[in-house]
Amino acid sequence: MARSSRKTLPPMEAILPIAERLHCDTRFAGRGITAAFIDAGFYAHPDLTTPRQRIKAYYDLLHVRSGVENLASSDVSSWHGMMTSVVAAGNGQLSDGRYKALAHEMDVVFVKAGEISRVRHDDITAAIDWVISHRERLGIRILNISCGGDYEASYLTDKLSQRAEEAVRAGIVVVAAVGNQGHGEKPRVLPPASVPAVISVGGLNDEGDPRKGQIKRYWSSFGPTVDGLQKPELIAPAIWIAAPILPGTPTKDEAELLAELDDTEDTELHEVLARRPGVSKELDAAKELLPYLLRELVSARVRDQKVISGHYKHVDGTSFAAPIVTSVVAQMLEANPHLGPLEVKRVLIETAERLPDVPIDRQGWGVVQPAKAVAEAVRRR
Repeated sequence: MARSSRKTLPPMEAILPIAERLHCDTRFAGRGITAAFIDAGFYAHPDLTTPRQRIKAYYDLLHVRSGVENLASSDVSSWHGMMTSVVAAGNGQLSDGRYKALAHEMDVVFVKAGEISRVRHDDITAAIDWVISHRERLGIRILNISCGGDYEASYLTDKLSQRAEEAVRAGIVVVAAVGNQGHGEKPRVLPPASVPAVISVGGLNDEGDPRKGQIKRYWSSFGPTVDGLQKPELIAPAIWIAAPILPGTPTKDEAELLAELDDTEDTELHEVLARRPGVSKELDAAKELLPYLLRELVSARVRDQKVISGHYKHVDGTSFAAPIVTSVVAQMLEANPHLGPLEVKRVLIETAERLPDVPIDRQGWGVVQPAKAVAEAVRRR
């Protein structure tokens, strides 16, 4: 008996990589460029370590330890930084190259500054200090911060804001996620995204495919800041972003099971479930269902868990829009290594394109345009 023709997992072709959603110049991939990432935790994902180890350094601010070998195993804090860094620099190793980032040859440096997706205001400050002090030795040109401080503050007095400004003066392009509070009554913009010299990134919702013509705003935070500055400067895709699933987690186990079920004949579905009890309580409870009903349940789990394959899921948030801009910056710096942080920001702003039906305060200068930004970087050589 043939397997049911009803697919439960969306075909990988339905989840477009960023290169197909944004016009880009594929000649440049961040070669020779290093970006640092500040986040709650990280993991040495194959998309960053094979065939070449591109993680140059790792520092755990909270436990005062360093060494890439500490990234060999994951914990509950590892997923967010792993996802943001792979969105910026992953080479799609586990997707046969499909979900590679725009800067898939870029090197990376990781600074752990939190636990379980929580990064405190002062710890971000200390992490930026570490990045500045190691900038020359590690060749750091870009700093991605997909997390925010604890409170609104003026860049004139706030230490975190001042450190971010200092990083820019030291020659580092700082890219920060603006946050996801645009649907609230007070869409606050927190440091470091509120800092004038920082490139603050909001979200774009293109339904995962701009060809659908359903391009609209994402619910990202926006200004004015407490200093009266308008943020963000740019927006980038913030939904239907392919990102790796953290190994050794219940989410990874279920994604693998769902992928296996999707590739299994109807007559063998119950046998597969019997071999892997305890992965999903919903599937365990449904193991006696008829195959067509079981496939409907699998389809619902795929949708709820946003599973693409056994290795990837799709995610959303400005945490992932910011790394896309970081990857564009890496392309620009490969094309023209002499660009300084403020010149990079100016080029990105000048080449961005505004959406006609989105308020300016929600999008700044508009959607990042990788190909145009790189072309202008080349022109300025």
